[in-house]
Amino acid sequence: MSDCIFCKIINGDFGTEFVYENEHAVVFKDINPKADTHLLVVPRLHVESLNELNDKNLLGELMMCVKTVTENLGIKSYRTVINTGKDAGQEVFHLHIHILAGRIH
Repeated sequence: MSDCIFCKIINGDFGTEFVYENEHAVVFKDINPKADTHLLVVPRLHVESLNELNDKNLLGELMMCVKTVTENLGIKSYRTVINTGKDAGQEVFHLHIHILAGRIH
């Protein structure tokens, strides 16, 4: 989607540094971190939220990205969060998984 901030990040419009990327997803630091480590796992395919995701393989790939990134960074304890819908706190309507580790702010 042309107006989606995460689609623009994925396309390289802002020069965002990726912590990790593969053919399914990109991972980058949250611009407004809520923890010492706060990363976002974002699928390359635009999907508005978990409610619209019907591809169990993509969901599995996203969760494997969480595992790979935390292992690569040596993070053993962390929280994952998927906000789904405006009332649940979703601000960017492109599915993403928050990885939060360390001290929560």
